[in-house]
Amino acid sequence: MNSSHLNILFWGIVLRDLRLALRHGADTLGSVLFLCVTTTLFPLALGPSPDLLRRMAPGILWVCTLLAALLPLERLFGADIDDGTLDHLLLTGISPTLIALAKMLTHWLTTGLPLLILSGPLALMLNLPMRVLPILLIGLFLGSVILSLIGGMGACIVHGARHSSMILSLLTLPLITPALIFGAGSLDSAMTGLSWQANIELLGAFAAIALPLCPLAAGAGLRIAAE
Repeated sequence: MNSSHLNILFWGIVLRDLRLALRHGADTLGSVLFLCVTTTLFPLALGPSPDLLRRMAPGILWVCTLLAALLPLERLFGADIDDGTLDHLLLTGISPTLIALAKMLTHWLTTGLPLLILSGPLALMLNLPMRVLPILLIGLFLGSVILSLIGGMGACIVHGARHSSMILSLLTLPLITPALIFGAGSLDSAMTGLSWQANIELLGAFAAIALPLCPLAAGAGLRIAAE
């Protein structure tokens, strides 16, 4: 199969899943509402002190965004495996790795991107300085990509297991902890006037490593699920 045919199949899967996500937008809406509610609860719990909210903002935004993006992952591959769509896709000749990558890209477009856009206004609500907002968005962009890759891999591995949502969380959260540390650390360094570039570079390196490895692992899981 030539590369042009593979490209058509790959983007066909992405567009199909985007249409399904737009038609049934509960997952995206649930993630957005989760981020809004959890982030706004912190000022109520910690008090209205601007200095305290500013110091806590990096951790609050990163933790809430990653948890919100985790919510739709359980159903990322389940429907296609259960209704036979995966078998049909494999018969077209496209590799399981590309199918997994298309699903991960769709997850980021339908969940990671809306959360990234929403994080800006929420950061201002937490009294985050405007000058560090670009650093927050760069870090969360890389972090959300990493979560889509690692979370997609985990969703494929745990499909069909009992209590799969709990297992998925237990598998994914420890793996994305370095992204949380680097991302929140870059923002905290920028707010205190220290160098933040090293943390962003480490976050980028993490994403570069996850980009080829996670679809390969998820593709192996899809191949086993289809047998």
